[in-house]
Amino acid sequence: MRDDYLKEAQKKITDPMILVNVVSRRAKQLKSGYKPLVESLERLSAEDMALREIMEGKITYQLAESEED
Repeated sequence: MRDDYLKEAQKKITDPMILVNVVSRRAKQLKSGYKPLVESLERLSAEDMALREIMEGKITYQLAESEED
């Protein structure tokens, strides 16, 4: 994983656990054939592509609300 991409993505998603989960899920999608949401002139790993998508605001997340009885 590129350190510069990671630092920029951390500005968008500040919680490290959430960032890891978002990158992991998106990388799995990219590896299974989903199209990238950003273009790159260089060949990037699925994880770096996921970080680029986060950096550019193409990927966001929403926390599930817990149900209280």
